Amino acid sequence: MAVRLSAAAAGARAVALMSAGVGLALGLGTKPGTVLAADAFPSRPVRMVVPFTPGASNDIIGRLIGQKLSDAWGQAVLVDNRPGAGGALGAALVAKGTPDGYTLLVTNPGPTVNHVVLSAKPQFTMAELAPVIFIGYSPLIIVANPAFPPRNARELVEHAKANPGKINWGSAGNNSNLHTALEVFKAATGIQATHVPYKGTGPSLADIAGGQIQLMFTTWVSAESLVKAGRLRVLSTAGAKRMASLPNVPTFQEQGIKGADAIVWFGLDAPGKTPRAIVERINADVDKVLAMPDVRTRFDTLGIEIEGGPPARYAELLKSEVARLARLVKTGALQVD
Repeated sequence: MAVRLSAAAAGARAVALMSAGVGLALGLGTKPGTVLAADAFPSRPVRMVVPFTPGASNDIIGRLIGQKLSDAWGQAVLVDNRPGAGGALGAALVAKGTPDGYTLLVTNPGPTVNHVVLSAKPQFTMAELAPVIFIGYSPLIIVANPAFPPRNARELVEHAKANPGKINWGSAGNNSNLHTALEVFKAATGIQATHVPYKGTGPSLADIAGGQIQLMFTTWVSAESLVKAGRLRVLSTAGAKRMASLPNVPTFQEQGIKGADAIVWFGLDAPGKTPRAIVERINADVDKVLAMPDVRTRFDTLGIEIEGGPPARYAELLKSEVARLARLVKTGALQVD
C-alpha cells in the first residue's frame, strides 16, 4: 500500500533530503584514489547501466558515448538496459554496486532525484551515487496519436476540459521525469488526465502509436523515428524557445500556457564511494567525447544541448533539482507516496 504524505510533511522531508542526502556525494567519491589507480583505469570491460528500455533517449545517449569511450579506452563499454520503477531499479543496481568505476549509470531526473525525493521509501539515497558529469539537456515535447483531435497544446487543454477524465496519458513510470512533467502540466492548466505508467518510454510510445493511449511527454530523441514515420504527432515543445529540430512546433508559452515548461537533463553517475581519481578520469574522458564534432552534430539532431564540465557542476545541478522538487511538493503539485 502506498504511503502518501501531506504537502507539509512531504515538503519538510524534501528539504531534509536537500540538506542531508544532497550533500550528496557532492562527495565525488568518498575515498580519494591515487593517480596510479586512475592511470590504470580501465583494465577490463565497463558496464554502463541504462535504466530504461532500448530506444529511449538514455539508451541512445549511452550507446553513443559508450562506443566513443570504448574506442578511447581499448576496452568494451557494455550497455546494460535495466528498466523498471521509472528507472529506479537500474539506478539502485548502480547505487549498490562496487565503487570501482566499472559500473556506471546513464541517468535523468526520474531514476535518481525524483525517486529519492518523491518516494516514501526510496531504494537508495543520493549519497550512494557519485555525480560524474552533466551530459546535457533537452526540452520535453508532447506527442499524440495522429487520430487525436487536438493539433496543438492549446487545443489539447480545451479538449481535456470538455472531456474530463477521458484522456489516457502515458509515461516511463511513476515518478519518472515524464510523469512529473505531466503533473506540473495538469496543475498549470487545470486539466484532468489519467496517468498510465509504463516500464519505459518505448512501450508507452508504441501504445500511443497503436491508439491504446493518447498522449505523453517525451524527448525528440525517443520519438523522432515514430514522428518521421507519421505514427506520432508533436503538439508542443516545453522549452523556453523553439527547438532547431522542430522549428514549426510552438512552445507552451507561445500558446499561452504558463508555468508548465519542462526539460530533461542527462547525467552519468557512479557508485557513491568510487575513488575521486577514477571519477575525475571518467569525467575528463567523457568531456572529450562531448567535444567531438561528430558527437556534437549528432546531439544537435537529437535536440540535446551539450553541457559537460567537472563533477562539481553536475553535483550543483542535482542540488538545485532537489530544491525544485521540494518547492513543487510544498505547493501540492507533486506528492510523496
